[in-house]
Amino acid sequence: MAERIHPADSPPTSGEHPTPKSATSSPEKPVPQPGTYVIQIPKDQIYRVPPPENARRYEHLSKRKARRSTCRSCCCCLLITILVLLLTAAIAAAVIYFVFKPESPNYSVDNVAIRGFNLTSSSPLSPEFDVTVRAHNPNDKIGIYYEKGSSVRVYYEDINLCTGALPAFYQPTNNVTLFRTALKGSTIELTNGALRSLSDQQNRGVVPFILRLRVPVKIKVGSVKTWKITVKVKCKITVDRLAAAARTVSKDCDYGVDLW
Repeated sequence: MAERIHPADSPPTSGEHPTPKSATSSPEKPVPQPGTYVIQIPKDQIYRVPPPENARRYEHLSKRKARRSTCRSCCCCLLITILVLLLTAAIAAAVIYFVFKPESPNYSVDNVAIRGFNLTSSSPLSPEFDVTVRAHNPNDKIGIYYEKGSSVRVYYEDINLCTGALPAFYQPTNNVTLFRTALKGSTIELTNGALRSLSDQQNRGVVPFILRLRVPVKIKVGSVKTWKITVKVKCKITVDRLAAAARTVSKDCDYGVDLW
């Protein structure tokens, strides 16, 4: 049986190059490299899941962010609470001020009697001061409780000469109280320079001393008593001589308060 032989394509003429069939049928498309696959997935089916090697790091970061958020919430709550308390305290203080109209008490030294100074001897001194302190409470609705534990000291050039205390008492509203306290010192040794200075100042009639007073008090506002507040008084006093009949030449007192 004879085989049918189909005619082959005619060879190109000289000067012509063979044209690929694909070039004439459709435009060129990118041809994937061997072993490479292009897979198209719809966008709504893509899930962001960390790879296994980063799963622990992702979990650690998530916990850290949660802790930071909790800390921020706690700080905000604490700050709001502090602001509310401060606002409440400010309102209460304003109400007390406008209702009771508090005024500062006044302190001064009315009289000083001095004994125990022998400036001609170098032996230790035992000075005694009898000090009369004047306390004025000008408030109409506020009383003052003077508690135990007070101290009164007299100094000369930073040398503590004698010490005493005030009596405990209650000072009512719009009241002036005079209290006399005895201050005593023992075996006080003064340098020769201090003795000469005291002698010269006595001859000129101006002997300066400093009186320091510290006393715990409680303020009575209506029927309410506050906590203990320490009143500090500093008086610069000058006398004309070191004697029981000493006359006060000048006096200047100021005071401060320790609220806690």
